[in-house]
Amino acid sequence: MYATLIVVAALWGAGTGLLLPRAAYRLSVEPADPWRDACPAGHPLTGPARGWLGLPGCAACVGAVPVPARTADDPSADPSADPSAVPDGGPDGAPALGSATGSGTSGAAARFGGFVAVPLLTALVCAALAAATGPRPELAVWLLVTPFAVLLALVDSRVHRLPDQLTLPLAAAAAVLLGAAALIPGSAGSWPTALLGGLVLGFVYAVLFLINPNGMGFGDVKLALSLGVVLGWYGWLVLFAGAFAGFLLGALYGFGLILLRRANRKSAIPFGPFMIVGALLAVLLGALAAL
Repeated sequence: MYATLIVVAALWGAGTGLLLPRAAYRLSVEPADPWRDACPAGHPLTGPARGWLGLPGCAACVGAVPVPARTADDPSADPSADPSAVPDGGPDGAPALGSATGSGTSGAAARFGGFVAVPLLTALVCAALAAATGPRPELAVWLLVTPFAVLLALVDSRVHRLPDQLTLPLAAAAAVLLGAAALIPGSAGSWPTALLGGLVLGFVYAVLFLINPNGMGFGDVKLALSLGVVLGWYGWLVLFAGAFAGFLLGALYGFGLILLRRANRKSAIPFGPFMIVGALLAVLLGALAAL
């Protein structure tokens, strides 16, 4: 049964991960810009949930016939001659859904890599959480929260933004779902500590934001609310470990960029992914310790 639980969790992660690249593409815009409602080729994004759920490409792009790459000296190199040609970028220069731009074979390989990487990541995370947590009620909460955490990490890594439409509902959902889990026999956490953990971690990040607004975004403060709830479920030690791990990973990444001369001390980095990875590591340790 234990192995079956891990397999089911991995399948859940892979299935939900398939739906993330489109949402990440639509949300990866600057704060003043509206959410994208068309694919890079200009086709409207339609489907379940008003086009937010679905495979990375739109139906028109998926059904289009690929056009071989042409060289500049090819006299027939006229993209408008083939109506089925789908460009790699839209009018705003946006990259293809969930992938890097490219042309010909290299562009297709990049799109395939982006298509596979996200569901593989969510599958591995869900499988690890199932292996560490076992058949306890809070596992359902971790599996429901994971796709949204991965989506936030994707968006923040692309445009340094954590949308309120995700961070605030995630905090409320984590609190409510863990409250329900606490009512089921076999849970291994504390719901009151989880609620306090969200408030404490959110307060700490708010203080850091007030001290240095240029070093931390307010979206990180809102994300800290949900991560504090999740970490607080397994106690204060896990909360501290998760918060510390996030800062440590972010610092190591920043120092690495400086050593490679790809950034300086004033360069901004997306901190949300490191907060999420740090929280994941601490939750795995907390779940294992509670077995």
